[in-house]
Amino acid sequence: MKAIDTAIPDVKIIEPTVFGDDRGFFFESFSQVKFEAAIGQSPTFVQDNHSRSGKGVLRGLHYQLPPHAQAKLVRVVIGEVYDVAVDIRRSSPTFGQWVGVLLSEENKRQLWIPEGFAHGFLTLSDRVEFLYKTTNYYAPESDRGIRWDDPRLAIDWKTAAPLTLSAKDQRQPLLADAEIFD
Repeated sequence: MKAIDTAIPDVKIIEPTVFGDDRGFFFESFSQVKFEAAIGQSPTFVQDNHSRSGKGVLRGLHYQLPPHAQAKLVRVVIGEVYDVAVDIRRSSPTFGQWVGVLLSEENKRQLWIPEGFAHGFLTLSDRVEFLYKTTNYYAPESDRGIRWDDPRLAIDWKTAAPLTLSAKDQRQPLLADAEIFD
């Protein structure tokens, strides 16, 4: 397992060592010791989430505020997504910046998204199964979001196709109006 830096230093691509042959493949999808060494932190994961979506579904941009803030380790087990993390920490030098990474069942990459980031993804294949490890439990009272198409963020979702969003995601506020991290 190795960590690959992104344009925002706190967000890391986690790339596993994959052993493949004519039978298929094997890899460790998670090892606490190796993960801690790769990112230089010791997070404790308390909840795993699993979602399934069809093509053109956009989920996000989501986060939880303190005291229920969550860091996430995300990956795709079926299909392909364009995964995005947005720095929403006002005091950060990368505030308002975002990184986008292709995650797929083929590349087996994961994305480490620390607390203080909004997260979203766009499904690129007909079927996607997406896994999230989180460092805090879901807490509806801390659940927040930002509009996926906020012009200030100018996220390039790399599609012109019609998107499918939840009613909740269609109503999210712009970054300028959202409750975010200090």
